[in-house]
Amino acid sequence: MENCWILALGFLMAIFMGQKIIPSILVISFRKRLFDIPDERKVHHHPVPRLGGVSFFPVIIFVLCLSIVLWMVCDMPINLLLSYTVAKELLCMIAGLTLLYIIGIADDLIGVRYRQKFLVQIFAAVLFPLAGLYINNLYGLMGIYYITPYIGIPLTMLLVVFLTNAINLIDGIDGLASGLCMVALGIFGVIFILEEMWMFSLIAFTCLGVLIPFLRFNVFGNADRKRKIFMGDTGSLTLGYILSFLVLEFCHYTSEDYAAADGSPIVIAFSILLVPSLDVCRVVLGRLRRGANPFLPDKTHIHHKFLDLGFTPIRSLVCILGLSITFIVITVLGIHVGINANIVFFADIILWIVFHLWLTKLVIRKRGE
Repeated sequence: MENCWILALGFLMAIFMGQKIIPSILVISFRKRLFDIPDERKVHHHPVPRLGGVSFFPVIIFVLCLSIVLWMVCDMPINLLLSYTVAKELLCMIAGLTLLYIIGIADDLIGVRYRQKFLVQIFAAVLFPLAGLYINNLYGLMGIYYITPYIGIPLTMLLVVFLTNAINLIDGIDGLASGLCMVALGIFGVIFILEEMWMFSLIAFTCLGVLIPFLRFNVFGNADRKRKIFMGDTGSLTLGYILSFLVLEFCHYTSEDYAAADGSPIVIAFSILLVPSLDVCRVVLGRLRRGANPFLPDKTHIHHKFLDLGFTPIRSLVCILGLSITFIVITVLGIHVGINANIVFFADIILWIVFHLWLTKLVIRKRGE
């Protein structure tokens, strides 16, 4: 029971600190004129500060450190929270997060070339295998079980860079990246509680807590009253990297209950981040097909399609979050009733493709009116 109290306290501390820090960031941003300027590709029409993500990393680290101290003060067995292996993985995660935090701030303030960001992301991704954390089992997905480090380590690095960029690229309308991350973090937090993996649950709920005050300013803030803020690359890179860490932990240390159904840990993790993952795949493939630079932004993301249909940003946000939750529910229920995880995995992909074809058809029809 004490474990849950510390999780709840960490969650509430993150909310409180985020609520106190973000208004200060707004003041500094307006004094120094650090804005995200509107252009033809962007949805907003007023200059808005984009340093909201600056609050994420320090709040998360502070709450994690204080929670570990409280755990020790309460004379709770430290090995339940922080074994040697978990401590090694946590330190490497913090090291990688520090690199992405620095490059994210630099990009939000002065701009950084995508090649430089990509190199930093690769270096940050290397840190997980360095700690012994990499994909070593696909649990029967497509008939594959244990895989060697020669395949698992490059696959892990690819996954980390991919997920980090997926969250960064989906951050196109107010609340979308943070909303999708909140759904994922809440689910991972609960899963890790059930698995009694307390440190990872603490990380998930701390991140969830710091996103709540940000969402208030991001979605419901008024730009005219100087109360609106974006997370910027600092925030999206931070969230993407943490989510990739939680995905790896879930897939690496999954219990026999999840592993019993072939491929289910991989498929469940995939469904939790299905919307940003498949959206970035579709967008990048589309850019390559058109001969465009896959790293340069455009207006072909899923939220742009909803906007093209005449949806408001809020309605688009609600629809996409609902879509994400629907896919998660379908996946979990499918596996729970005994459907092979491979079938569920490919069914998710097919349903996504069909949905996008239908959505594209609606957009074309709308433009032709």
